[in-house]
Amino acid sequence: MWNQIGLFSQPERPYSVSEITARIRALLEQEPLLQDVWIEGEVSNFSRASSGHIYFTLKDAGAQMNGVVWRTQAQALTYMPRSGDQVVIHGRIGLYEQGGRYQIYVDAIRPAGRGSLYQEFERLKAQLEAERLFAPERKRPLPVYPQRIGVVTSPTAAAFRDVLNVLTRRYPLAEVLLSPTLVQGETAPPQIVAALAALNARADVDVILIVRGGGSLEDLWAFNDERVARAVAASRIPVISGVGHETDFTLTDFAADRRAPTPSAAAEMATPDRAELQALLQQRQARLMRTFETRLREFRDRITRFDRALQYLSPAARLATARQRVDDLLSHADAAVAHRLVVQRQRVQGLAARLSALNPDAVLGRGYAIVQERETGRVITSAKVITPGLALTLRLQDGEATARGE
Repeated sequence: MWNQIGLFSQPERPYSVSEITARIRALLEQEPLLQDVWIEGEVSNFSRASSGHIYFTLKDAGAQMNGVVWRTQAQALTYMPRSGDQVVIHGRIGLYEQGGRYQIYVDAIRPAGRGSLYQEFERLKAQLEAERLFAPERKRPLPVYPQRIGVVTSPTAAAFRDVLNVLTRRYPLAEVLLSPTLVQGETAPPQIVAALAALNARADVDVILIVRGGGSLEDLWAFNDERVARAVAASRIPVISGVGHETDFTLTDFAADRRAPTPSAAAEMATPDRAELQALLQQRQARLMRTFETRLREFRDRITRFDRALQYLSPAARLATARQRVDDLLSHADAAVAHRLVVQRQRVQGLAARLSALNPDAVLGRGYAIVQERETGRVITSAKVITPGLALTLRLQDGEATARGE
């Protein structure tokens, strides 16, 4: 049957893009060679996503392909390439169906053209790992507020200036003590070991930064020296390694207590931030003031309660009550005495009236007289005892008179 587009007959149902893509993917995944393959090429468009996954292009003079390193594999890599590096990668070929392109899912990356050097790195790393030199339990905590920071690096290196700039900005309270050394070349490893030993001989160093800027594997090889790695692991003082760039890994990084991606990051890792400390100090000051005010109110309330209890139990209150009681008793006593005096006065007046009524002088005032014998003063109460011529004295109200008996 002829159709309008050519000599090919149209099937009953055309395949979808997804179906063909899935078939291609299955074919790729069923090929053993493509599921365990080493490929050499040049890295370009290298990037790390915020998720931690790594994406790049691997190319040569005639072709290119996409490469992906998942975050879990990226964390295990001991060598991290940069754009322009010639590398040998290992992985499996797969198909990214949404983009319709094939790519390699990478689990190992090695620098090309430096095989012997990289193999020596892997050998030393495996040896030291077997000795538990990189074991997590060997890692020591960093001081929170270091007072003196030792730095192992070249005094002319840009890395040292970067460290000083960060420390001056973040934590100027710390004193920096440089232990100078070469950081590249055959004579660098023993100098690095000696610089570490010089800082460990001091009792006033809180943390050590061993730093160097980025470079090639050859440039950084002094920090892959077995002597340096062992000296870092044996350090009495905690060590932060800030060697190279973020993608550079050395044995010193694994032996140190902390690994920083750059020298500046090592300085940041070793110190608290001044701005954060100021904010923390303000928060604690405000919390302290609130606590102080709360405690002050509590103490004031307690003092008020104690003062009230003291006033209730104070002898002054009892004394005031006793004084008032005394005043009441005195008032009652005064009233009782006054009443008693009135009663006694009335009684005296009554007795005086009775005495006045019985007073002989009062009788004489009514015309009576008292007759007494003149010689003896005897009162004559009967006329029978008066003899003629008896001398008598008559007592009258206003005087006396004489008489003789008949």
